[in-house]
Amino acid sequence: MGYYKYIQAAWKKPASIVKSRLLGWRRQEVVTRIEHPTRPDRARGLGYKAKQGFVVARVKLLKGGRTRPRWRAGRKPSKMGMNKYYPKKSLQFIAEEKAVRKYPNLEVLNSYWVGEDGVHKWFEIILLDPSHPAIRKDKDLGWIAQKQHKSRVHRGLTSAGKKSRGLSKKSHYKSRPSVRARGGKGK
Repeated sequence: MGYYKYIQAAWKKPASIVKSRLLGWRRQEVVTRIEHPTRPDRARGLGYKAKQGFVVARVKLLKGGRTRPRWRAGRKPSKMGMNKYYPKKSLQFIAEEKAVRKYPNLEVLNSYWVGEDGVHKWFEIILLDPSHPAIRKDKDLGWIAQKQHKSRVHRGLTSAGKKSRGLSKKSHYKSRPSVRARGGKGK
């Protein structure tokens, strides 16, 4: 069994080491740049390379549904629409958007889950600098420097974005090319 297989097996059942890390992560900012990925096996599988032009950021998000502003006029409480108010995006997709807002000159390659507790969820985002010569010359990742891949997160072109858009269902043919196409019959 190789090195990465042991790491994958350790992350299937997070031990007390991971829980002790969460204590420190809670005190960090919402978007924190880190030197190396916490899960090198997962990061490598998603395209991370230990070279210049790569940035890894850990993003902290609150779990659960979202709060909605309370109505000012009188209404029956059950009709106010306060409960079960969820965003139509996954938390991973929201984490990718937060990372890009912090680093606007970088593009998101991919992201993965690293931990959660009762209040927060953490994701690590792999970001690339499309103007860096090492990225432009890379035969696997040079495509991200092309102009049609600008702000791919905000257009839902990352894997988490495509899942939130409902494009990952192979049997649901009406979701292509988008949810709004074909008279809004997608998803």
